[in-house]
Amino acid sequence: MKFNLFKQQTTPMVAAKPTGASDLTVTPAPVALVSAENSTEPVNKNDAFDEIKNKFLNEIDKIPLPSWAIIAIAVVAALLILTCCFCIIKKCCCKKKKNKKGKKGKGDMGMKNLKGGEKPQDDDDEEDDIEPGLTGDEKEEEVKEKEKLGKLQYSIDYDFQENKLTVGILQAADLISMDSGGTSDPYVRVFVLPDKKKKFDTKVHKKTLNPVFNETFTFKIPFTEMGGKTLVMAVYDFDRFSKHDIIGEIKIPMNTLDLAKPIEEWRDLDSADQEEPEKLGDICISLRYVPTAGKLTICILEAKNLKKMDVGGLSDPYVKINLLQNGKRLKKKKTTVKKNTLNPYYNESFSFEIPLEQMQKIQAVITVLDYDKIGKNDAIGKIWVGSKATGAGLKHWSDMLANPRRPIAQWHPLQPEEEVDASLAALNAKK
Repeated sequence: MKFNLFKQQTTPMVAAKPTGASDLTVTPAPVALVSAENSTEPVNKNDAFDEIKNKFLNEIDKIPLPSWAIIAIAVVAALLILTCCFCIIKKCCCKKKKNKKGKKGKGDMGMKNLKGGEKPQDDDDEEDDIEPGLTGDEKEEEVKEKEKLGKLQYSIDYDFQENKLTVGILQAADLISMDSGGTSDPYVRVFVLPDKKKKFDTKVHKKTLNPVFNETFTFKIPFTEMGGKTLVMAVYDFDRFSKHDIIGEIKIPMNTLDLAKPIEEWRDLDSADQEEPEKLGDICISLRYVPTAGKLTICILEAKNLKKMDVGGLSDPYVKINLLQNGKRLKKKKTTVKKNTLNPYYNESFSFEIPLEQMQKIQAVITVLDYDKIGKNDAIGKIWVGSKATGAGLKHWSDMLANPRRPIAQWHPLQPEEEVDASLAALNAKK
């Protein structure tokens, strides 16, 4: 069948001989047919390529740009394509490397497990505990720093018959230096959480890192309430001219102790969290001075948001006024007691005869206390006004002197008693 087809196709081509076609034009026909039978595909591909090439060149010729501009655009496009390809390849390679490193780490962990019997979960937990950005060496240094705070020796004894908890502060050792001279002025503050009502301070030992205290303090706490209490022993560095810095502390939940027998032990100090200043409340007072009569009038108006001092969540506050000159008390006055309130209203005035020339030497210390029928009355907070005061205390005093015969009222935030006492002690030390 193929032979017959070839024969029928060649017959018209031979018949074209008499029209004047040469032998050269006739002979290629059978060769082309034979090659078409054997390799028609390459010929068709070349023809298609030539046709596309010609069309592409024709389209380029139609573009209204010079040839150099077209070449430049083509080069830029090629560079962009190559850059994109390079970035994609690089990104893929980096991912592969990271994955390999991750697998290597897992392998190492597996070797540890085989050798030391450690669990992978424990390793993960340890890695999670490390803070971001800290290496293993830095973590070890941080742990060492915590261990360098020092240690404290104390004793604890409970009297079941009298319901008394006796805490002994014996001595401290290897405390960190807080002063520029390489020493500290340590003392220990002892109190019981959560009430904080009763606080005891040991004596301050000057310029030492190994103080010996040998002081005892007693808390009256029923045994039924001991389980919810926490004993705190905080070591401070005394500073005459600023706030006392905490060196470290020890917190002991009382439900973890066996109080049937006395306890005496050493324990390392833990770093203390920097707590926000405790809010003690605010007091509003009025100051008035008449220069011609040499009369200073202090009016205690009211207080608000006082700290809770009683078990019932209230207080029995009253206010005491001490007039000081060169650190010595000249006169003392106090208001009435307001029962079961944290927002007492007084409106009580007290007058003092002070000559004008002495006004620069006078300091008025105003203390809010919680009245207690049994035991000592605890101070809630203090303020201090005068020519040597700072902040709101100095401003109020200056406004009073600038407006003679006119009462000037102002609110003051209460400050911790020890801070005000330290400021007054520093003022007297300068003199």
